[in-house]
Amino acid sequence: AGCVLHTAAVSRESEMAAAAAAKEDGQDPRIPKIASSIRVIPDFPKPGIMFQDITTLLLDTEAFKDTIDIFVERYKCKGISVVAGVEARGFIFGPPIALAIGAKFVPMRKPKKLPGKVISEEYSLEYGTDKIEMHVGAVEPGERAIIIDDLIATGGTLAAAIRLLERVGVKIVECACVIELPELKGREKLGEAPLFILVTSDAA
Repeated sequence: AGCVLHTAAVSRESEMAAAAAAKEDGQDPRIPKIASSIRVIPDFPKPGIMFQDITTLLLDTEAFKDTIDIFVERYKCKGISVVAGVEARGFIFGPPIALAIGAKFVPMRKPKKLPGKVISEEYSLEYGTDKIEMHVGAVEPGERAIIIDDLIATGGTLAAAIRLLERVGVKIVECACVIELPELKGREKLGEAPLFILVTSDAA
């Protein structure tokens, strides 16, 4: 246990070379492996979109483990008691991080998915609005939270999650995503909440 940082070994020669180059640039040597494991699918779900497919990362046990390890190393000594995961892919990365750092996992869900009493926050879409919801009583005022999702694009969902947690007195330590599409300027919607990402990519 404790707060000792440790890195995963990289086995293949090409990955070792990439890791060495990343280290020289001041980047975590595990990042190139993670980035290369993410499949980009053009024109999905509609023309002009470069879809960032993390299912291929999940098939690569080493890259998936490294992804979780990097987040755990970052947050395990910061007094985090809540890991809030945004539906749906935040549900993949959030629980193992929460377990490893001794925090509870709180799902941030789409409307009419949670069976108990909920608190909700509306956010804008390209056409219309949507909501994100959380169970009443899932968090307590004064708790420290991170919010996790697989990707930040326009930032609307993450911003709504921040507002929802702050309304009940939770301190947002950071938002964390595997991928950022920086040209969509999503981080500008997050206010004072910092954003930690592993991989940057192109939206189109």
